[in-house]
Amino acid sequence: MSDERAQQLEERLIEETQRLEKLYVAYRRLEEELQEKNAVIDVLEKEAIDKEIEREGLESLLTEKDSRIRDLEMDHAKARKRIQHLEPDLEKMEEMYSRESARLGRVFEVAEELDESLRVSQAELGARDEWYQSHMSLFEQLNEAIKDRFDMIERAVEAVKDQQDKQAAFKSQMEAVHEDPPEEKNNDPPDNLDKLKVAELRAILSEQGMDAKGKKAELIERIRSA
Repeated sequence: MSDERAQQLEERLIEETQRLEKLYVAYRRLEEELQEKNAVIDVLEKEAIDKEIEREGLESLLTEKDSRIRDLEMDHAKARKRIQHLEPDLEKMEEMYSRESARLGRVFEVAEELDESLRVSQAELGARDEWYQSHMSLFEQLNEAIKDRFDMIERAVEAVKDQQDKQAAFKSQMEAVHEDPPEEKNNDPPDNLDKLKVAELRAILSEQGMDAKGKKAELIERIRSA
């Protein structure tokens, strides 16, 4: 008897447990639905607040628009009055515009003539530039020939000068040989070297077997240091 009672209690306990589980599941579902509805309510409240802010902004814009329209109407009225006062000046300006248009027409005609003259001048300059370019190589060759000619003249002058110096040195040597006997020849440098000519100084250096090239001061120093 007690076993049957315990089994009945266990079956009832299982049924109550299942019923409680179903109730808990239903409770969880209701709670989730409530959370979703609360979230929807929050969103709707935010949208309502945004709409209210937007409505207030639109009302402010409408107020500003009405004020702007009134200002524009006032400006329009003032502009009409101003136009009435400016109409005589406008007629004068139209007359001035007509005169200026005629004057500008004449100026444009002169400008066109100047443009034509400019085009002709540019064509002439272009032809001259082409002539210069076509003859540029000839000018360059002529310039090179002139440079070469000057170089040849300078080399010839230097060669003649060198030959004259050599002849003068040789003449000085020959005069010294004819004037002084060999037994009385003195190799000591004279005291008046500054008064001697370059050819004479070179002759002295050549007699002593030394380099005879250079300026006068170098030749004198070379003789004294010998």
